[in-house]
Amino acid sequence: MRPVIGVTTYVEPATWGVWHDLPTALIPYDYVAAVTAAGGRAVLLPPDDLDADVLDVLDGLLLSGGADLDPELYGESPQPLTVTRPERDAAELLLARAALGRDMPVLGVCRGMQLLTVAAGGTLHQHIPDVLGHEGHRPAPAVYGHQEVAFTTGSRIARLMGEDRRVQCYHHQGVADAGSLTVTGCTEDGLVEAVEEPSKRFVLGVQWHPEVVRDKRLFGALVAAAGEYGGRRAGSRH
Repeated sequence: MRPVIGVTTYVEPATWGVWHDLPTALIPYDYVAAVTAAGGRAVLLPPDDLDADVLDVLDGLLLSGGADLDPELYGESPQPLTVTRPERDAAELLLARAALGRDMPVLGVCRGMQLLTVAAGGTLHQHIPDVLGHEGHRPAPAVYGHQEVAFTTGSRIARLMGEDRRVQCYHHQGVADAGSLTVTGCTEDGLVEAVEEPSKRFVLGVQWHPEVVRDKRLFGALVAAAGEYGGRRAGSRH
């Protein structure tokens, strides 16, 4: 069987056919396609903060992008441009912490990296143009910014990316303090672009959007780690 990767979903008003502005659990299809192309089976996870039992049937977890995390989670008050989805925060923090406790492979993308950071006791910049003085990480609505990232020699992300340093990103928040995670990638302007937990099987967060280009390096690494995790889990049942 293909490794089963749980993908967290947005909950947003959506319109299709004759239906308009219905609250909808959804995800950009790029995430699903990237998991599939890497050899995994994507299963969508709508927000549910009752328990983390779904992890029993998953081999890996993909924390997707989306709205800002509630700043109260890291001890701050919301600023004017911060837009939150509390139901996602509660559900995804529950899943992330439980997955980390199981040493399940986890990949966080954009918001997902920020969620891993908050779960690790870190903090965020609520509006990075106020910190950096430019809009290069989100130049315009629906326009990706392009950044060069310096990766830490010997880190997982450095091994995966090789000589490729250029990424595309779309975010107005960023990591201020990575907490217990290790920062393994930064842009020239000093913004954190990659975090890892070296003591775990596979815990990686990236601030950019590898799903848009179906990056088999990152998604392939997640699926491979999930396959090993699933194999060991199955072996323990026999």
